[in-house]
Parts: sequence; structure tokens; C-alpha cells
Amino acid sequence: MESVGLLIPILGILLPAIIVLIVHVYESRNKKNKFDAIIEVSKNINDPEEIRDLLDSLKDKKKSPFDLRRSGVITIFVGVGLFMLGFMALGAVFHGVGTLVAFIGIGQMIAGYIYPNQTEEINKAVENFERK
Repeated sequence: MESVGLLIPILGILLPAIIVLIVHVYESRNKKNKFDAIIEVSKNINDPEEIRDLLDSLKDKKKSPFDLRRSGVITIFVGVGLFMLGFMALGAVFHGVGTLVAFIGIGQMIAGYIYPNQTEEINKAVENFERK
């Protein structure tokens, strides 16, 4: 029984490394499968422009900055949930924490309306139109 007691903290310490390893293995497998699919599809395409479009669509895209309005709404409701949790069960500390989180969400929404990120999408649509 003592050995089981020693294994629990060891497994607890190793668990994050195990999770990272599993994620890495599946991510590399997905990339390999994606590149294999590109090779198979490109064997059947004769037009180099279509191959270029295919490669552009399958590239790892750097996501544009996340939508601040959407994340603001989510953060507001997390704050409201924390506030209600404090109101119903855990006490006054959660009132302040929930209010703080909700106001952070309001700030994110305001920033989303001041700094919209649609310019990248518009530029990409214009470039695609000019290519055709």
C-alpha cells in the first residue's frame, strides 16, 4: 500500500508532461495526414494555379486577432455567473470578483467596437477578386 501512496504524487507531477506528449503526437499525426492528402490531390490536378490555390487553402493560417466583441460577451457572462455564485452560495467576495470580471468584459466589447478586425478579411477578399 505504501507504493501506491508514492505513485500518486509522481503521477500527479508527470501528468502535465504526459498530456503535452499526447497533444504533440496527435498534432504531428494530423500534419502528416494533411500533407499526404495534399500530395494525393495534387497528383490529379494538372493546372498549377489550382495547386497553388489548394496549397494556400491548406496552409497553417495564423489566426487574426480574436474578436474582442465575442470574447467580451463571454467574459461579461462569466462575471455575472461569478457574481450570482457569490450571491447564492459563497458570499460577498465573489460579488467583487464577478463585478471585476464583468467590467473587464465590457472593456473588451468597447475595444472590439473601437478596433474592429475586419480589415484583414476585406483585404483578402479584394486580393482574391483582383486575382480573377
